[in-house]
Amino acid sequence: MDQMKKKSFVSVADLSKEDILRLVKSAESFEKNPNRKILEGKVCATLFFEPSTRTRLSFETAINRLDGKVIGFSDAATTSSSKGETLKDTIKMVSNYADLIIMRHYLEGAARYASEITDVPVINAGDGANQHPSQTMLDLYSIYKTQGKLNNLTITMVGDLKYGRTVHSLIVGMSHFNPAFNFIAPEELRLPDIYKQFMEEKGLYYKEYTDFSEEVINGSDILYMTRVQRERFTDLMEYEKVKNIYILKNNMLKDSKENLRILHPLPRVNEIAYDVDDNFKAYYFEQAKNGVFARQAIICDVLGTNHPPAP
Repeated sequence: MDQMKKKSFVSVADLSKEDILRLVKSAESFEKNPNRKILEGKVCATLFFEPSTRTRLSFETAINRLDGKVIGFSDAATTSSSKGETLKDTIKMVSNYADLIIMRHYLEGAARYASEITDVPVINAGDGANQHPSQTMLDLYSIYKTQGKLNNLTITMVGDLKYGRTVHSLIVGMSHFNPAFNFIAPEELRLPDIYKQFMEEKGLYYKEYTDFSEEVINGSDILYMTRVQRERFTDLMEYEKVKNIYILKNNMLKDSKENLRILHPLPRVNEIAYDVDDNFKAYYFEQAKNGVFARQAIICDVLGTNHPPAP
């Protein structure tokens, strides 16, 4: 039982540098050959207590391409939790049916809790404003693919750094590879102190800005844009104040580095103008596609499935 618990995929903080590199290499192998019968006979439950399009569809695509079966729900309103069933009871019940649970929940810590009350491996597909570790793996794989390395890169993160769980997870994931970070956010959405303390303890360089300047863009290898998430605000006036504060336009990239790539966890609202889409430095749609391969790697890793390298 303990062994199974250890194999859950709950937080990037649980991963060593070696784990990350192994998963990146595994994703690379799946990109070369995504259709395999590795999960034949396996049932995977996708429990989405919070809305999702890309994450759910890419997990389900990953499972289908590996010949597994998917059960689950994409709207908690259609489940017994709307009748008052506890998360514990839902997890215990689903554990009887599935070999793997993939869960997104609006409460921070829900995935960790789920992993502690079941023998079935749990993959965290996002818990509140806390973590989004599978997104981090596809981000790391995208960075590796576009830069040819993970070490010694300058990464600029823009937008909602307070509630952006993809930002929080990526800081932790990249911390093994000696990055330099630029953080661009309004005062209301600046990076929480806990992540600054984390970087200081790791001896990582970071700088904070409120202006979205071309000077910072021009020094970057990766420009990571995020949307301001309306669903995380209790005060809609606060949201209205900051929602369109940073918009990346194509002319802002004219002096940027040749190897710069623009990432975004999607969905985008207004923060990247459509004229950026035709720039070869825009990588966010390819990044989303990489999600299938990264999630195939994660699923096989937690299930302990030995898959031969792609030819």
